[in-house]
This record gives sequence, C-alpha cells and structure tokens, in this order.
Amino acid sequence: MTVVESDRIDMAESDPEWTLDEMFEAIERMPLFEGYKAEIVEGAVVMSPHRHVHARIMRLIMRALEDGFGMDALVSFDERIDFPGHLNGFCPDVVKLRDTAEQTSAGLWRYQDVEFVAEVVSRSTGMNDYGPKKTAYAAAEVPVYLIADPYQGRCHVYTRPKEDDYAMETTVAFGEPIDLAHTPLGLVLDTVGFPRD
Repeated sequence: MTVVESDRIDMAESDPEWTLDEMFEAIERMPLFEGYKAEIVEGAVVMSPHRHVHARIMRLIMRALEDGFGMDALVSFDERIDFPGHLNGFCPDVVKLRDTAEQTSAGLWRYQDVEFVAEVVSRSTGMNDYGPKKTAYAAAEVPVYLIADPYQGRCHVYTRPKEDDYAMETTVAFGEPIDLAHTPLGLVLDTVGFPRD
C-alpha cells in the first residue's frame, strides 16, 4: 500500500486544540496495518511500511553504532521523540542518544539528547525526510542527520546544524565508507551491505 496525501489523517487541522499526546492516543486506538509505523509530521499522521530493504539498512546502521559504542549504547528505532516545530512527533528509523539521556516521566526521550538520526527513504514518505524532518532535526541541533536513499543508492549526511538547516552536506554512494570521525559520533560507517531498491 502506498500512502498518498489523501490517506493522511490531518487531525491537527480539524481540531487545532489537539496535542501530540492526544493524537498518538488516537493512533493507538486505530487499526494499523502490520508492518507499518505511524508518526506525526507537521500535524499530519503519516503511515509508512517497513520493507526488507528498509529494515536491512536500519539493521546495518544499528549494528555499526553498537559495534562502535557497545551494546549498552542508547541506540533505538521507531520510538516517538517530539521535535521542534508544529506537532512533530517523529519515530526516527535509527537514533543514538547521549549516554546520559533519561526518559521523561511519560517514557519519551528528549530531542536535546539526540546525537544522531538516520532515516531510510520510503518512496511514499521521502519528501518528509528531505523536508520537514531535516528542518526539525536542524532546529533541534541534532549534530548528525543521515538519509539513506535506496532509490538513489546514496547516503546524504548533514552536519553543523544552524537554525533550521544544516551548513554542511556530504553525499556518499552506497558501498563507500561515510567518515563521521569529525562529528560527535567519531566513527566511520561502512555502507558496503546497503541494498538498493
């Protein structure tokens, strides 16, 4: 199933009083398709599928982070984190948090503790990864934002957040190493096994 603009549930526009918590509670009551995740991007509920290519890239990134930082590192996937901007409750594909990060009383991570985010592009939601999510991650001062695009066969790495954009972009073809040694991650990410779609 491809999620198109008409499939979005734009709860925020129908009732401007909704909060992210209320929107996520409503999502939890909805019947969701197995293998899909739901997140809120600028007030719109977006459902995207997990496919094999998508999941494989996520696993390889997570494995590299765990190899580099140890199995106790705060590395996660598909967990809600509220980011700056209008009703942005994202569930990043892969996220690494500071070692000192603690969940809030509501069980959520704070965006201020995010050191790295990776999003793997899906055909139906890629515009969010390159658009509103990139803007929100920069506004949150996430030091490293990686977009793995299996349709292009490339990774786009954004560093040096400044206001609502990144000052530096590096593009690396799948199969080439991504040098993140000069970032807070301090490692080189191997993309040899990243599959194309």
